[in-house]
Amino acid sequence: MDQALDRALDVFWRKGYEGATLCDLTAAMGINPPSLYAAFGNKEGLFRKALDRYEAKHAAFWNEALAAPTAYEAVKQLLEGSADSLGDKRNPRGCLLVQAALCGGEECDSVTKELSSRRDASVALIRERLKRAKREGDLPAGADPGGLARFVVTVIHGMAVQAASGANRKQLDVVAKTALRAWPE
Repeated sequence: MDQALDRALDVFWRKGYEGATLCDLTAAMGINPPSLYAAFGNKEGLFRKALDRYEAKHAAFWNEALAAPTAYEAVKQLLEGSADSLGDKRNPRGCLLVQAALCGGEECDSVTKELSSRRDASVALIRERLKRAKREGDLPAGADPGGLARFVVTVIHGMAVQAASGANRKQLDVVAKTALRAWPE
């Protein structure tokens, strides 16, 4: 099951939700359409499971980063981990959560909402970490945890778009280092 899900994830990541056909998915997974429906309900159900798998495999570094002793170190680890993941040549280019959100008509409304919800959850995780940092005196009194969280996620999403356009690990690392220079002291 994990191997089939990894193959579906790869198809969705390379082709997007709309571009991935049932034929593409079942061929990659080595199953027939009735088996897909029995296991996942439908294409959207499979996509949601693929998103879960993506987050578990390619964003696992977030938990460790958010547990870092300082807010700066947490954000540094998030940006560097993103550069590592996005620049990994073994992966399709870009970020599935960003790539899949860049297109979609009304028929994909529930998928678009799911992706938005997952991206918002990322902002919330960082915001909560930064609120704690502010309470502990690790951020200046005037720092805005919500604004900083949005800034960090916007940089990460921008890095994903750059990676999808061909930026390599070294170029993404420059973006991460530049963003860290804007960190409040």
